[in-house]
Amino acid sequence: MKKTVLAMMVLALGFAAGNATAQESPWQVRVRADYLKPANKSDAVGGIGASDRLQVNDKTIPEVDISYFFTPNWAAELVLTYPQKQDVTLDGQKIGTFKHLPPTLTLQYHFLPDALFSPYVGAGVNYTRISSVDLLNGAGRLDNSSWGLALQAGVDYKLDKNWSLNLDVKKVQIRSDVYAGGEQISRVKIDPWLIGVGVGYRF
Repeated sequence: MKKTVLAMMVLALGFAAGNATAQESPWQVRVRADYLKPANKSDAVGGIGASDRLQVNDKTIPEVDISYFFTPNWAAELVLTYPQKQDVTLDGQKIGTFKHLPPTLTLQYHFLPDALFSPYVGAGVNYTRISSVDLLNGAGRLDNSSWGLALQAGVDYKLDKNWSLNLDVKKVQIRSDVYAGGEQISRVKIDPWLIGVGVGYRF
């Protein structure tokens, strides 16, 4: 009888240890390809003429995301990439380039964390560092940085206990004043949509 009880206790402890091992890793890493589509809203240049004449190009960018799950439903995600170069046009004519590094941190809620399809929503903050500005042959400049809100929605499709496919959509606030000759001549709201597909690994 004692041996039977002891054997059952060992099996129970082994099962508990197996569950702890399966649940003890809260980390997930995703790699995505994001299509960046700016809203391209801007004030009239120099207060003259129509608005929205300044434009930033669309492009596809790589993205690496690191998530930490506090609970099965709640997670924080840090969105990273390398500095991205963008073209700037005025009335369709290229007037220069700049680079931006836009790390974003969101808090997510995962509705069905154990389901095959696991949808989530998130909200957080974006910080964009603007650098290597070359506008109007050096006469123009942008703000060095931008803080803004970020909203997110997506879904994971589980391939197995570790791997998943991901579809993700974010709306991010990125804004800057535009200067020429030391004077502010406009304000741009890039405010891009980021539509991403990728693959994730849960450790």
